Amino acid sequence: MKPFLFLGTRAEDAAADGEYDAVLLAGGLDERDVRRVRLEQQPLAEALGGPVDLDDWSGIVLGGGPFNVSDPAEAKSDVQRRVEAELGDLCRRAVAADSPFLGCCYGIGTLGVLDGGVVDRTHGEPIGAVEIRLTDEGRADPLTGVLPERFAAYLGHKEAVARLPDGAVLLASSATCPVQAFRIGRNVYATQFHPELDVDGLCLRIDVYEHHGYFQPGGAEALKALARTANVTEPARLLARFVERYAR
Repeated sequence: MKPFLFLGTRAEDAAADGEYDAVLLAGGLDERDVRRVRLEQQPLAEALGGPVDLDDWSGIVLGGGPFNVSDPAEAKSDVQRRVEAELGDLCRRAVAADSPFLGCCYGIGTLGVLDGGVVDRTHGEPIGAVEIRLTDEGRADPLTGVLPERFAAYLGHKEAVARLPDGAVLLASSATCPVQAFRIGRNVYATQFHPELDVDGLCLRIDVYEHHGYFQPGGAEALKALARTANVTEPARLLARFVERYAR
């Protein structure tokens, strides 16, 4: 089959490698099935030897990371600005071609600002597990419809979609964040929650990002203890379904 393209933006090796391994596991993929690019290390076209040809890939998966599109412009590093520009162009092309794309967490920001969408700090959620509820459209969707109507998922984010892009379909919500997943066209998806994440992966990220403003320093152990009480079993099915649906 054509490989999947996995795009990461995490500069911390432990978190970056853990996310990639989790995506492989959840998707039932082997490293031979995936081309991995760490965008924080090099431009996408440089890594691939030229511009992305969407027809070369079964689908594209964008992981999470510490970048936020709602960060003040003056606070963004040169790397963040480059990554945002590259991903913005790629997302617009994927939407125009209705090419398979799944953006996890950071994907909400990159896709959420297209075509009238607004991403801001109104609906941030602390690190932990929350109950996600599928909408009627989410239950009928060929991707998110594999999930139960209500399920727990791990997340932690400073920004979220305040207004969906024009024409986007809301697929899932939570009590504290109205947009947990949406679809543009038939094949472009974004989730606010992390479909790949299990408790060990979350605990690793809590350690890695302790001083990145997601929670008060010194609170890592309490967060990890709380995370271990959650029953998060379903979200990985989303990645498995993405692979099943789009592998070609």
